[in-house]
Amino acid sequence: MSVSAAMIPNKKPPVRVSSFGRFVLISVIATLLVLLFVSLIRTDSAIGYDESVHENLKPGSVREHRDINLPKQNALSKSLVERNDLPPRNLDLYPSLPKDHVVIVLYVHNRPQYLKVVVESLSRVEGINETLLIVSHDGFFEDMNKIVEGVKFCQVKQIFAPYSPHIFRDSFPGVSPLDCRDKDDATEKKCAGNPDQYGNHRSPKIVSLKHHWWWMMNTVWDGLKETKDHLGHILFIEEDHYIFPNAYRNLQLLIKLKPKKCLSCYAVNLAPWDVKTRGEGIASLVAERMGNVGYSFNRTVWKKIHNKAEEFCFFDEYNWDITMWSQVYPSFGSPVYTLRGPRSSAVHFGKCGLHQGQGDKDACLDDGSVNIEVQNDDRVVNISPQWDVFFYDHQAGYKAGFKGWGGWGDARDHQLCLDFASMYHQ
Repeated sequence: MSVSAAMIPNKKPPVRVSSFGRFVLISVIATLLVLLFVSLIRTDSAIGYDESVHENLKPGSVREHRDINLPKQNALSKSLVERNDLPPRNLDLYPSLPKDHVVIVLYVHNRPQYLKVVVESLSRVEGINETLLIVSHDGFFEDMNKIVEGVKFCQVKQIFAPYSPHIFRDSFPGVSPLDCRDKDDATEKKCAGNPDQYGNHRSPKIVSLKHHWWWMMNTVWDGLKETKDHLGHILFIEEDHYIFPNAYRNLQLLIKLKPKKCLSCYAVNLAPWDVKTRGEGIASLVAERMGNVGYSFNRTVWKKIHNKAEEFCFFDEYNWDITMWSQVYPSFGSPVYTLRGPRSSAVHFGKCGLHQGQGDKDACLDDGSVNIEVQNDDRVVNISPQWDVFFYDHQAGYKAGFKGWGGWGDARDHQLCLDFASMYHQ
């Protein structure tokens, strides 16, 4: 027996939609989709160096292959990019390098009196002719350039940070005319910028510390044709690190011993974490927290660091090393040890800060004279493969939970930092 719709309780008769109604419904849906698509395009194309872009850009939201928007380059910036593509010098003197060579990267700003000392110390290092020396410049300064051009004791390649604040005189990442200064109120002054956690706006000279280190790391490991396929260790030193004659041979031995003696060691150091000491002088290898004088690690470690780009770039701290100690290394999930000898093969001698350069109003006056005693033990390998490893636990210093000294609150710096991490991964 058939049952009509009227006989079924609580059931409404079917709604019939006319052809015109279906057309209207489809038109409305299509319009909404078009508006949504246009909105997404506008949002994507609006990405620039302003605060609004970063309101929802927090750690964890940046993809590895994100679009980048580097600052518009001036003539000097473009010329430095071209110089970075030049081959190393002295290839006629040192046409080939041993397979196990350790690349040395020396990063500098504008302290020629210090650079002369470092270059002179490197010239006396046993085995220095077996490696490639890369000098990474934060800005272009002719006095610094001339010193490096005079190096003849090894292959040498210069690279120049093309987005250094020091080469942008009137635009970001340098000082823009509309930038907020000091503790300006952006709304009241109608100026650009985001203050740090202490209410201070960016100082280009200060933020360049972190920018240069991060650009250099990404460029050396992932950008330069000479090193982008280098799997071994790379040693990093600064322009005020005096290097002893035995440094390179000690470094090679420590690199060989690390996988046998210290599986929890990520790196090798030429000097103690505490730069005020020359070491313990004991008959033992030492494992401790990674220092910032003469540190060396391989590509595996670099990949772990690179994967923490957001932790590095968003942390409100203008020092790269404090950022690493208090934000990046703790995120690895286990203690980050480095292996070293009981006696330094490198020492920090500078009295002036990295960016208290020449010609500044507040320039630090130091003629670069040093009185570093090089003893006989500093001229030969003074590490034994038979030694055990002494571990330092619970060392003092910056750790997870430290909130940072500030100086790194501007959203434009965050994005530039993230762009450096992505520029060779497009």
